[in-house]
Amino acid sequence: MASASDWVAGARPRTLPAAVAPVLVGTGAAAQADGALTGRALLAAGVALALQVGVNYANDYSDGVRGTDVDRVGPMRLTASGAAPATHVRGAAFAAFGVAALLGLWLVALSGAWWLLGVGALAVVAAWTYTGGRRPYGYRGLGEVGVFVFFGLVAVLGTTYTQLGSVTWPAVVGAIAVGLLACALLMANNLRDVPTDAVVGKRTLAVRLGEHRARRVYAVMVVLPVLLGAVCALAAPWSLLVLLLLAPAVVLAVVVLLGARGIALVPVLAGTGALELGFGVALGLGLAL
Repeated sequence: MASASDWVAGARPRTLPAAVAPVLVGTGAAAQADGALTGRALLAAGVALALQVGVNYANDYSDGVRGTDVDRVGPMRLTASGAAPATHVRGAAFAAFGVAALLGLWLVALSGAWWLLGVGALAVVAAWTYTGGRRPYGYRGLGEVGVFVFFGLVAVLGTTYTQLGSVTWPAVVGAIAVGLLACALLMANNLRDVPTDAVVGKRTLAVRLGEHRARRVYAVMVVLPVLLGAVCALAAPWSLLVLLLLAPAVVLAVVVLLGARGIALVPVLAGTGALELGFGVALGLGLAL
Protein backbone atom coordinates (compact mmCIF):
# COMPACT_ATOMS: atom_id res chain seq x y z
CA MET A 1 0.00 0.00 0.00
CA ALA A 2 1.33 3.42 -0.96
CA SER A 3 2.58 5.60 1.88
CA ALA A 4 2.12 9.36 2.13
CA SER A 5 5.67 9.85 0.86
CA ASP A 6 4.89 7.61 -2.14
CA TRP A 7 1.90 9.80 -3.02
CA VAL A 8 4.05 12.92 -2.71
CA ALA A 9 6.69 11.37 -4.98
CA GLY A 10 3.94 10.34 -7.42
CA ALA A 11 2.86 13.98 -7.64
CA ARG A 12 6.38 14.68 -9.02
CA PRO A 13 7.19 17.80 -7.01
CA ARG A 14 10.18 18.60 -9.25
CA THR A 15 7.72 19.56 -12.00
CA LEU A 16 5.75 22.01 -9.85
CA PRO A 17 7.93 25.03 -10.76
CA ALA A 18 6.30 24.72 -14.19
CA ALA A 19 3.08 25.78 -12.48
CA VAL A 20 4.41 28.60 -10.29
CA ALA A 21 6.76 30.34 -12.77
CA PRO A 22 4.08 31.51 -15.23
CA VAL A 23 2.02 33.00 -12.41
CA LEU A 24 5.04 34.96 -11.20
CA VAL A 25 5.75 36.29 -14.69
CA GLY A 26 2.09 37.07 -15.39
CA THR A 27 1.74 38.91 -12.09
CA GLY A 28 4.98 40.81 -12.73
CA ALA A 29 3.62 41.90 -16.12
CA ALA A 30 0.42 43.09 -14.44
CA ALA A 31 2.45 44.98 -11.83
CA GLN A 32 4.51 46.62 -14.58
CA ALA A 33 1.24 48.09 -15.84
CA ASP A 34 0.12 48.99 -12.28
CA GLY A 35 -2.56 46.31 -12.18
CA ALA A 36 -1.29 43.51 -9.91
CA LEU A 37 -3.79 41.98 -7.49
CA THR A 38 -2.31 39.64 -4.87
CA GLY A 39 -5.48 37.68 -4.17
CA ARG A 40 -6.05 36.85 -7.82
CA ALA A 41 -2.38 35.94 -8.22
CA LEU A 42 -2.69 33.44 -5.37
CA LEU A 43 -5.82 31.94 -6.93
CA ALA A 44 -4.03 31.62 -10.28
CA ALA A 45 -1.15 29.87 -8.53
CA GLY A 46 -3.58 27.47 -6.89
CA VAL A 47 -5.21 26.66 -10.23
CA ALA A 48 -1.83 26.07 -11.87
CA LEU A 49 -0.48 23.88 -9.07
CA ALA A 50 -3.65 21.77 -8.92
CA LEU A 51 -3.58 21.28 -12.69
CA GLN A 52 0.09 20.24 -12.58
CA VAL A 53 -0.53 17.70 -9.82
CA GLY A 54 -3.57 16.43 -11.73
CA VAL A 55 -1.51 16.03 -14.90
CA ASN A 56 1.15 14.09 -13.01
CA TYR A 57 -1.32 11.67 -11.43
CA ALA A 58 -3.20 11.31 -14.71
CA ASN A 59 0.04 10.42 -16.50
CA ASP A 60 0.93 7.94 -13.76
CA TYR A 61 -2.48 6.29 -14.17
CA SER A 62 -2.61 6.25 -17.99
CA ASP A 63 0.99 5.14 -18.52
CA GLY A 64 0.60 2.56 -15.78
CA VAL A 65 -2.51 0.89 -17.21
CA ARG A 66 -0.95 0.95 -20.69
CA GLY A 67 2.18 -0.78 -19.39
CA THR A 68 4.57 1.94 -20.56
CA ASP A 69 5.85 2.70 -17.04
CA VAL A 70 7.04 -0.80 -16.14
CA ASP A 71 10.78 -0.18 -16.62
CA ARG A 72 11.52 3.48 -15.95
CA VAL A 73 14.19 5.56 -14.23
CA GLY A 74 13.03 8.44 -12.07
CA PRO A 75 10.24 9.23 -9.62
CA MET A 76 7.84 6.78 -8.01
CA ARG A 77 5.20 5.30 -10.35
CA LEU A 78 2.21 4.49 -8.18
CA THR A 79 0.24 2.53 -10.78
CA ALA A 80 3.03 0.65 -12.55
CA SER A 81 4.71 -0.33 -9.28
CA GLY A 82 1.45 -1.63 -7.84
CA ALA A 83 1.88 0.58 -4.78
CA ALA A 84 -1.60 2.03 -5.31
CA PRO A 85 -4.65 0.72 -7.21
CA ALA A 86 -5.07 2.36 -10.60
CA THR A 87 -8.54 3.57 -9.65
CA HIS A 88 -7.11 5.41 -6.63
CA VAL A 89 -4.51 7.17 -8.78
CA ARG A 90 -7.19 8.13 -11.29
CA GLY A 91 -9.32 9.43 -8.43
CA ALA A 92 -6.41 11.55 -7.18
CA ALA A 93 -6.05 13.05 -10.67
CA PHE A 94 -9.75 13.89 -10.86
CA ALA A 95 -9.68 15.35 -7.35
CA ALA A 96 -6.80 17.66 -8.33
CA PHE A 97 -8.66 18.70 -11.48
CA GLY A 98 -11.71 19.40 -9.33
CA VAL A 99 -9.70 21.68 -7.04
CA ALA A 100 -8.33 23.49 -10.11
CA ALA A 101 -11.87 23.93 -11.46
CA LEU A 102 -13.22 25.37 -8.20
CA LEU A 103 -10.34 27.81 -7.79
CA GLY A 104 -10.60 28.73 -11.46
CA LEU A 105 -14.31 29.44 -11.09
CA TRP A 106 -13.56 31.71 -8.14
CA LEU A 107 -10.88 33.56 -10.13
CA VAL A 108 -13.15 33.98 -13.15
CA ALA A 109 -15.98 35.29 -10.95
CA LEU A 110 -13.66 37.92 -9.49
CA SER A 111 -12.30 38.99 -12.88
CA GLY A 112 -15.62 38.84 -14.71
CA ALA A 113 -13.96 37.15 -17.68
CA TRP A 114 -16.44 34.28 -17.95
CA TRP A 115 -15.10 33.19 -21.34
CA LEU A 116 -12.03 31.94 -19.48
CA LEU A 117 -14.15 29.04 -18.20
CA GLY A 118 -13.91 27.58 -21.71
CA VAL A 119 -10.13 27.96 -21.66
CA GLY A 120 -10.02 26.24 -18.27
CA ALA A 121 -12.13 23.35 -19.55
CA LEU A 122 -9.76 22.94 -22.50
CA ALA A 123 -6.82 22.90 -20.08
CA VAL A 124 -8.35 20.03 -18.09
CA VAL A 125 -9.13 18.09 -21.29
CA ALA A 126 -5.56 18.65 -22.51
CA ALA A 127 -4.19 17.52 -19.14
CA TRP A 128 -6.14 14.24 -19.29
CA THR A 129 -5.61 13.44 -22.98
CA TYR A 130 -1.86 14.01 -22.82
CA THR A 131 -1.48 10.32 -21.99
CA GLY A 132 -5.13 9.35 -21.44
CA GLY A 133 -7.95 8.45 -23.78
CA ARG A 134 -7.85 6.47 -27.01
CA ARG A 135 -5.41 8.73 -28.85
CA PRO A 136 -3.15 10.47 -26.33
CA TYR A 137 -1.34 13.32 -28.03
CA GLY A 138 1.72 12.86 -25.82
CA TYR A 139 2.29 9.51 -27.54
CA ARG A 140 2.41 11.25 -30.93
CA GLY A 141 5.11 13.80 -30.20
CA LEU A 142 2.72 16.66 -29.43
CA GLY A 143 3.29 16.89 -25.69
CA GLU A 144 5.51 19.95 -25.99
CA VAL A 145 2.79 21.72 -27.97
CA GLY A 146 0.28 21.21 -25.16
CA VAL A 147 2.79 22.26 -22.51
CA PHE A 148 3.82 25.39 -24.44
CA VAL A 149 0.21 26.46 -24.92
CA PHE A 150 -1.21 25.74 -21.47
CA PHE A 151 1.81 26.08 -19.14
CA GLY A 152 3.24 28.97 -21.12
CA LEU A 153 0.83 31.13 -23.10
CA VAL A 154 -2.41 30.40 -21.25
CA ALA A 155 -0.88 30.40 -17.75
CA VAL A 156 1.08 33.65 -18.11
CA LEU A 157 -1.41 35.61 -20.20
CA GLY A 158 -4.37 34.30 -18.18
CA THR A 159 -2.70 35.44 -14.97
CA THR A 160 -2.06 38.91 -16.40
CA TYR A 161 -5.54 39.22 -17.90
CA THR A 162 -7.42 38.25 -14.74
CA GLN A 163 -5.59 41.00 -12.85
CA LEU A 164 -5.18 43.73 -15.47
CA GLY A 165 -8.09 43.11 -17.83
CA SER A 166 -5.71 43.09 -20.79
CA VAL A 167 -2.30 41.74 -21.81
CA THR A 168 0.93 43.63 -22.53
CA TRP A 169 3.80 42.84 -24.86
CA PRO A 170 6.18 41.96 -21.96
CA ALA A 171 3.55 39.44 -20.83
CA VAL A 172 3.53 37.89 -24.32
CA VAL A 173 7.35 37.68 -24.44
CA GLY A 174 7.40 36.26 -20.93
CA ALA A 175 4.73 33.72 -21.85
CA ILE A 176 6.79 32.47 -24.80
CA ALA A 177 9.90 32.22 -22.62
CA VAL A 178 8.12 30.35 -19.82
CA GLY A 179 6.49 28.04 -22.37
CA LEU A 180 9.90 27.12 -23.76
CA LEU A 181 11.24 26.37 -20.28
CA ALA A 182 8.22 24.20 -19.52
CA CYS A 183 8.92 22.34 -22.77
CA ALA A 184 12.56 21.93 -21.71
CA LEU A 185 11.35 20.30 -18.49
CA LEU A 186 9.29 17.83 -20.50
CA MET A 187 12.11 17.26 -22.98
CA ALA A 188 14.54 16.43 -20.16
CA ASN A 189 12.03 13.93 -18.80
CA ASN A 190 11.46 12.37 -22.22
CA LEU A 191 15.18 12.22 -23.05
CA ARG A 192 15.64 10.11 -19.93
CA ASP A 193 12.90 7.74 -21.12
CA VAL A 194 13.82 7.52 -24.83
CA PRO A 195 15.03 3.87 -24.70
CA THR A 196 11.91 2.56 -22.94
CA ASP A 197 9.47 4.84 -24.77
CA ALA A 198 10.76 3.70 -28.15
CA VAL A 199 10.26 0.05 -27.20
CA VAL A 200 6.65 0.46 -26.07
CA GLY A 201 5.67 2.70 -28.98
CA LYS A 202 5.43 5.97 -27.07
CA ARG A 203 6.51 8.40 -29.81
CA THR A 204 7.41 11.49 -27.79
CA LEU A 205 9.10 14.41 -29.53
CA ALA A 206 12.44 13.18 -28.16
CA VAL A 207 11.85 9.77 -29.73
CA ARG A 208 10.75 11.29 -33.05
CA LEU A 209 13.72 13.66 -33.25
CA GLY A 210 16.25 11.11 -32.06
CA GLU A 211 18.56 11.68 -29.11
CA HIS A 212 21.10 13.87 -30.92
CA ARG A 213 18.63 16.41 -32.26
CA ALA A 214 16.49 16.28 -29.11
CA ARG A 215 19.51 17.27 -27.04
CA ARG A 216 20.15 20.29 -29.26
CA VAL A 217 16.49 21.31 -29.04
CA TYR A 218 16.70 21.08 -25.23
CA ALA A 219 19.75 23.37 -25.25
CA VAL A 220 17.83 25.99 -27.23
CA MET A 221 14.84 25.65 -24.91
CA VAL A 222 16.87 26.53 -21.81
CA VAL A 223 19.10 29.29 -23.22
CA LEU A 224 16.72 31.20 -25.53
CA PRO A 225 14.18 32.05 -22.78
CA VAL A 226 16.87 33.89 -20.79
CA LEU A 227 17.62 36.06 -23.81
CA LEU A 228 13.91 36.66 -24.42
CA GLY A 229 13.48 37.71 -20.81
CA ALA A 230 16.24 40.27 -21.25
CA VAL A 231 14.27 41.82 -24.13
CA CYS A 232 11.66 42.87 -21.57
CA ALA A 233 14.24 45.36 -20.28
CA LEU A 234 12.99 47.65 -23.06
CA ALA A 235 9.88 48.13 -20.91
CA ALA A 236 11.31 47.38 -17.47
CA PRO A 237 15.13 47.72 -17.09
CA TRP A 238 15.23 45.48 -14.01
CA SER A 239 14.23 42.58 -16.27
CA LEU A 240 17.96 42.25 -16.97
CA LEU A 241 18.01 40.29 -13.71
CA VAL A 242 17.23 37.22 -15.83
CA LEU A 243 20.77 37.36 -17.26
CA LEU A 244 21.95 36.01 -13.89
CA LEU A 245 20.44 32.72 -15.07
CA LEU A 246 22.40 32.56 -18.31
CA ALA A 247 25.31 30.65 -16.78
CA PRO A 248 23.11 27.96 -15.13
CA ALA A 249 21.16 27.60 -18.39
CA VAL A 250 24.37 27.10 -20.35
CA VAL A 251 25.61 24.53 -17.81
CA LEU A 252 22.39 22.51 -18.17
CA ALA A 253 22.63 22.73 -21.96
CA VAL A 254 26.25 21.54 -21.95
CA VAL A 255 25.50 18.61 -19.63
CA VAL A 256 22.76 17.41 -21.96
CA LEU A 257 24.75 18.07 -25.14
CA LEU A 258 27.64 16.02 -23.73
CA GLY A 259 25.34 12.99 -23.57
CA ALA A 260 24.01 12.61 -20.03
CA ARG A 261 21.43 9.83 -20.06
CA GLY A 262 19.40 7.60 -17.77
CA ILE A 263 19.74 8.40 -14.10
CA ALA A 264 22.27 11.15 -14.91
CA LEU A 265 19.36 13.14 -16.37
CA VAL A 266 17.47 13.18 -13.06
CA PRO A 267 19.58 16.11 -11.73
CA VAL A 268 19.08 17.82 -15.10
CA LEU A 269 15.33 17.51 -14.65
CA ALA A 270 15.59 19.04 -11.17
CA GLY A 271 17.92 21.75 -12.47
CA THR A 272 15.55 22.63 -15.30
CA GLY A 273 12.69 22.98 -12.84
CA ALA A 274 14.85 25.21 -10.63
CA LEU A 275 15.84 27.27 -13.67
CA GLU A 276 12.20 27.81 -14.62
CA LEU A 277 11.31 28.84 -11.08
CA GLY A 278 14.33 31.16 -10.94
CA PHE A 279 13.28 32.66 -14.26
CA GLY A 280 9.78 33.28 -12.95
CA VAL A 281 11.16 35.01 -9.85
CA ALA A 282 13.73 37.09 -11.78
CA LEU A 283 11.47 38.22 -14.61
CA GLY A 284 8.42 38.67 -12.39
CA LEU A 285 10.44 40.82 -9.98
CA GLY A 286 12.18 42.65 -12.80
CA LEU A 287 8.88 43.59 -14.41
CA ALA A 288 7.33 44.62 -11.10
CA LEU A 289 10.27 46.85 -10.21
